[in-house]
Amino acid sequence: QVQLVESGGGWVQPGGSLNLSCAASGFTFSSYSMTWVRQAPGKELEWVSTIHGDGGRASYVARTVKNRFTISRDDAKNTLYLQMNSLQPEDTAVYYCAKGVGLNYVARGQGTQVTVAA
Repeated sequence: QVQLVESGGGWVQPGGSLNLSCAASGFTFSSYSMTWVRQAPGKELEWVSTIHGDGGRASYVARTVKNRFTISRDDAKNTLYLQMNSLQPEDTAVYYCAKGVGLNYVARGQGTQVTVAA
């Protein structure tokens, strides 16, 4: 079955960086678009970024993280990444890797906590 396991979260000071990873298994990773979403305490689930699969590399990021976050993938390693720079307290959330496009994903992982605080 589909398994998505996120890693790389943690605590970082404002202005810092983190690189999240998502190890995928149970499906043909290269064929699917993949997405990062996040959920802050008390807030709704928010789409962060999507990257197409099946040979394409087109990617999209939410306006709130544009020019700070970069999504990428390594199909040889079945791994999705999210490089996060210039982190701010409002980026504090649980970050989830998901199979699919945007919030219309079909599966997601357990999430990794990102905390941005001084």
